[in-house]
Parts: sequence; structure tokens; C-alpha cells
Amino acid sequence: MNPVTTSPTVYIVDDDISIRESLSSLIRAEGMAVEVFASPLDFLSLDQLREFSCVVLDVRMPGLDGLSLQDELARRGWQVPIIFITGHGDVPDAVRAMKAGAIDFLKKPFEDFTLMRAITLALSRVSSEFDKKLEIAELQARYNLLTPREKEVLVMVIQGRPNKVIAIELGVSESTIKVHRHNVMSKMRFRSLPELALAIQCLKQAI
Repeated sequence: MNPVTTSPTVYIVDDDISIRESLSSLIRAEGMAVEVFASPLDFLSLDQLREFSCVVLDVRMPGLDGLSLQDELARRGWQVPIIFITGHGDVPDAVRAMKAGAIDFLKKPFEDFTLMRAITLALSRVSSEFDKKLEIAELQARYNLLTPREKEVLVMVIQGRPNKVIAIELGVSESTIKVHRHNVMSKMRFRSLPELALAIQCLKQAI
């Protein structure tokens, strides 16, 4: 996916041109970029999605419908928040969509503020996920600054082993371990061992 831009993008997928035009005007008026598609297949022709984006998706369309598009996006690994809109109050469809991770399921006609509230929620989740990715990337960059020996010391330190024990296991002096430990904390930019241990755990889970 592309990097986050300052302006979020809302993709509209609806076979009704009047709906596409009215929603486009509404969303652009809120300062967001909009891309419209007349069918799910048109939308799937994209090579990739913008990172900071969400999809406003009609449920009932000829050929591939909105729910099938949701399934296809999941199959491709395209993790983008979806807001369903529909002219039919089909409870099973709504349940299926929400279980698959949809942000909301709005029945037409809906108020402008209702849609904008759903879009805001969708984009806030994207922003939160992106922030997490940035944090993990930063942690990885710091970890990569460590030497092989510092990485060994790091593992033993977060296991709670005393400097003397680490020194014996690695065959070096305790003062050397103290230097390595200081370097680890400095390069990883943490002041306390619990913070460091939690950061390494998060990094392992993300890899």
C-alpha cells in the first residue's frame, strides 16, 4: 500500500450514478479525496489502495455484489475499513457484513452526518493502525542498531539475569556487560527494563 497522505481517500463503489455524485460532493466538501467506481470489478482493477482510506460500498449491485467484494478484499489481504450502504434492510446481510469487520451498515436514505460519522470512525481506525506500524518500524530500526553481542545481552537482560550471571555465560567481565547493557538501553531509547521488555515483546509479535 502507499504511504499515508495528509488527505484521506474515500472510495465509493455504487452502480447508481446519482448516489456516486451526491456522496462525492458531500465527502469532497469535507476536504477528503474521493474516487468513484460503478462496480466492484472496476474497484478491483486498482493495483493497490491508499493507506489512509476507507470504502463506502453498496450491497446490491449487478454481478459481483458488495458482500462478495468484501470477501475478495479479505482474500487479497487488502485491509481497508468498509461502510456498507443499502436500500434494503436485510438483517442477514448486515450481520454477515459486520461479522466480517464492516464499520457500519447504513440503510438508504441516511443523513449526511450519519455517513460522515461512520467515515470518521473508519479513518480513525486506519490512523491508529498506521501509528502502530510506525511504532513497530521505529522499534525495529533501533533494534537493528544493536551489535550481535548487544542483542545477546538484551535477551538475557529481559529474562531477568543479573550482570554477573550474563558475564559468566558470555565469558566476559561484569564491567563489559554493564557497558553492553548501557548501550542497549541507550540505542533502544528506554529508561527502564520493563519498558524495554514490553517493547521487545511487541516487536516479536509484529514480526
